[in-house]
Amino acid sequence: MRRQIGRPQDCVPVASAKSIAYKVSWVGMYQASSSSLQQHMPAVAEIAERALAGERLQASEAQALIESSGEELSLVMEAAGALRDRAKGRRVTYSRKLFLPITNLCRDRCTYCTFRKDPHDPGAWTMAPEEIADWSARGRALGCKEALMCLGDRPERAFAEYRKTLAGLGAASTAEYVAIACRIALDHGLLPHTNAGVLSGSEMAMLRPLNASMGLMLENVSPRLRLRGGPHRWAPDKEPAARLGMIDAAGALRIPFTTGILLGIGETPAERAQSLVAIRELHERHGHIQEVIIQNFRAKPDIPMAGAPEPDAYDMARAIATARLVLGGSMNVQAPPNLSPGEIELFLRSGLNDFGGISPLTPDYVNPEAPWPHIERLAERCTRAGFELAERLAVYPEYINNQWLDPALAPEVKRLQAELGGGKT
Repeated sequence: MRRQIGRPQDCVPVASAKSIAYKVSWVGMYQASSSSLQQHMPAVAEIAERALAGERLQASEAQALIESSGEELSLVMEAAGALRDRAKGRRVTYSRKLFLPITNLCRDRCTYCTFRKDPHDPGAWTMAPEEIADWSARGRALGCKEALMCLGDRPERAFAEYRKTLAGLGAASTAEYVAIACRIALDHGLLPHTNAGVLSGSEMAMLRPLNASMGLMLENVSPRLRLRGGPHRWAPDKEPAARLGMIDAAGALRIPFTTGILLGIGETPAERAQSLVAIRELHERHGHIQEVIIQNFRAKPDIPMAGAPEPDAYDMARAIATARLVLGGSMNVQAPPNLSPGEIELFLRSGLNDFGGISPLTPDYVNPEAPWPHIERLAERCTRAGFELAERLAVYPEYINNQWLDPALAPEVKRLQAELGGGKT
């Protein structure tokens, strides 16, 4: 049964960017539509005003935003949408991708995961190079430009059978086999984006010339989720310090990076806010985080958390809007459209500017029950909501330069950017 959360009441329609004053006058504009608003919620109104003025919010202020409801939530969403409009305009993006589940073997046992397998489980697999090549060719023929390398965390440390498999494939580690997969994808005209769990600095350095970008979901910064009874109790790679360390190391290596938080796995609103602040601090250190994903847990019948409540639409709206106000207008804030297909317009109102990867060929192997939206239908919904849907690459335009892009990838990135109409041949 889904948890019921307060919905915003008397929501104010989204205003155009031209009609909003973005500094101290913003709250006054909102007061004109609701004279009692400032009296009832001065703290949230002041926090939203400060975020719109470009001030850096504290964790306690982020918590106040993410716990908002009713008229307060309307204000938070409106502020987030205004900040997005000012920095990004009304253009929302996606990446046409091929989802390559390189292996679903994993040493971790998160209680919400249906993707991971042991070697002898039904449905366990490791893709052969020939399969990777075949899928890559088919994906490229359908217009895909990104190859998402998705896999379990360090299965070679748990399974002797898998170590033998790697040896037969000419790799000493999973990271080495991912490098082989990336080369195959590149040979077929796709830009790899690797999400291989926690990697060492040397492994990321090896993969950097083969990846347009890389990623790791922080999920949540709270170590409490690793305690007995928590979703990460049997998942050593979900130790927050290890994940924060990898994201930090990726910044030092100048890797354009994707991260994000996962809602609904037992965390509190305060822990969601603290996680967003932790992401901001890493980005402030290196400038490498190209996008932040707000992803919702989906219950499935064959997992230990099958009966756990899913975050509702307004949990997601709160988190998206708070991410926008905490991380600022320049950050790309994303939510997967297949996990909330009925809430596209709500998420756009909340400050979203990206839908992530959408595949015309492969399913979402992490959430196989949730089909990707048809891009044409998604574009129509965006248009009706006052937005333009546009395709992007696995690396965002602001990172396509000599500072962030490995020289080995530059020609292919520029060619594909030109194919999108955003570059020169």
